[in-house]
Amino acid sequence: MPFRIEEVQIDGPGPGEVLVQVRAAGLCHSDLSVLEGLRKRPLPIVGGHEGAGVVMEVGAGVVGLSAGDHVAMAAVAGCGRCRVCSAGRPGLCQAVTGARAEGLLATGARRLHLGNGDRLNHYSGISVYAEYAVVAAPSLVRIDRRVPLDIAAMFGCAVVTGAGAVFNSAKVRSGSSVAVVGLGGVGLTAVMAAREAGASRIVGLDIQPDKFALARAAGATDCVDAHSPEAVQHVRELTDGGVDYSFEISGNLAAVGLAQEVTARGGEVICVGVGRTDAQFTVQQMQLVTEERVIRGSFMGGGIPQQDIPRFAAMYLDGKLPVDLLRSKHIQFAELNHGFDLLAQGGTVRQILLPHGVV
Repeated sequence: MPFRIEEVQIDGPGPGEVLVQVRAAGLCHSDLSVLEGLRKRPLPIVGGHEGAGVVMEVGAGVVGLSAGDHVAMAAVAGCGRCRVCSAGRPGLCQAVTGARAEGLLATGARRLHLGNGDRLNHYSGISVYAEYAVVAAPSLVRIDRRVPLDIAAMFGCAVVTGAGAVFNSAKVRSGSSVAVVGLGGVGLTAVMAAREAGASRIVGLDIQPDKFALARAAGATDCVDAHSPEAVQHVRELTDGGVDYSFEISGNLAAVGLAQEVTARGGEVICVGVGRTDAQFTVQQMQLVTEERVIRGSFMGGGIPQQDIPRFAAMYLDGKLPVDLLRSKHIQFAELNHGFDLLAQGGTVRQILLPHGVV
């Protein structure tokens, strides 16, 4: 179902909420999966979960943010009180997950309305395919003004997810070998992070070989066509029997299987991509035991955005995470649906919507 460009009504921020002028928003495969009906969300809805902008107004009780601040908008925000939030894993907060499944903000409020007053839902508590957004304060991370806002937008999902999977979930060791299956925005960020973590061999796999030059620029030492019948054998030959860590980015079940096959005995498979809501994959139980592989999930980088995004932004400013490599082009609202067509075809990495026409 394509997006329609309409004028809608937005309330001011309530307690614990912030009004943001959205200056840039990334087109992500997670949004595409909703358009394709693979992941269900309540409709009608204002899409977009990766963005950056400028704070316009803060609601009662908000601390640490002021009008004029530049912020990255992250789809991870916890209640701050439950056991997973207390353990530093806000992405797993069930209270917030439930609210977002109903099209609400993490505060439980709805600030969007159609022109006739009918209900309009928030997407992942963000809804950045719009000129303005009201979001819960924990979804915002103040970001260094030296980071251009069209680059800052990618920190809210692509960067925090890809780099977080490497640094937080897998904790990649220096000298280890890594495979990244799927070389979109998240995958290429994982490649950059693996290089920064000191991985000695980084193999990028994708069904689109035209992405390989970009992957090598991001830090891949080798690239392999994931469609090749010899792909698994090739990776194993490159890495003396398989990689220590494989990152599956696309959420495609064939790619999940490939990630498992290229992982060495005792290695880890980190599943990052989100597929169909009802998708399942199988694991040979005896092989899992006797080869001591670890299969883990990593949701939105498995960390705390308020800590991770400033750290990753500093790495970008130091030239250690060249996130600007991910930016494919700027688009306007009229190009939004075509942009998702291009994303579905695999011919682009990160298109950036500019809701106000300029960064």
